[in-house]
Amino acid sequence: MSIAAPFAAAASTTSARTLLVYGDSLSAGYGLPQDKAWVSLLAARLQQQRIDYTVANASISGETTLGGLKRINATLAQHKPAIVLLALGANDGLRGQSVEAMRNNLEAIIDACRKAKSQVVLIGMRMPPNYGSAYADKFHAAFVDIAKRHKLPLVPFLLEGFGDQPEWFQADGVHPAIRAQPVMLMSVLKTLQPLLTASVKN
Repeated sequence: MSIAAPFAAAASTTSARTLLVYGDSLSAGYGLPQDKAWVSLLAARLQQQRIDYTVANASISGETTLGGLKRINATLAQHKPAIVLLALGANDGLRGQSVEAMRNNLEAIIDACRKAKSQVVLIGMRMPPNYGSAYADKFHAAFVDIAKRHKLPLVPFLLEGFGDQPEWFQADGVHPAIRAQPVMLMSVLKTLQPLLTASVKN
């Protein structure tokens, strides 16, 4: 997989707050025109709603939770985000890696974000049934448990509504197609919107 360079899409030219998307190829817009990917759609939506945030995308295709942990401090120092959308774990699962190791890495990333005074929104993932129900169930439950333990807002599943429909994916069968990006955005906004609304009131 190629590496998508981090980019920033301005929601406001005078914004003092940054919303950081920290994920893998599903958030890096792999195989898509960048302006069609869900993170770019999020930036456009915030601009349209005049919500005073800059959206920075530090997602890298192929990233695992371990890779994310290794670069989180530098990324936080660079962007100083008010909110972090944490969307890692899919590659851990696709490689059949330890759920416990994934959990530990995610919790360490969350701890780093909190030390940097960033609010975290956790984005959950699921594994296809061919990985076995025991592993798939344990994998998804990890996100739910982490969100409960750390009292985090949770997007239950980034691919909600189409994850089992091949026609919504690119030819590789892994990465969502253009038509799926607005659906992904809406899944995220269901959880994110209350935080943005509260920040506007403040």
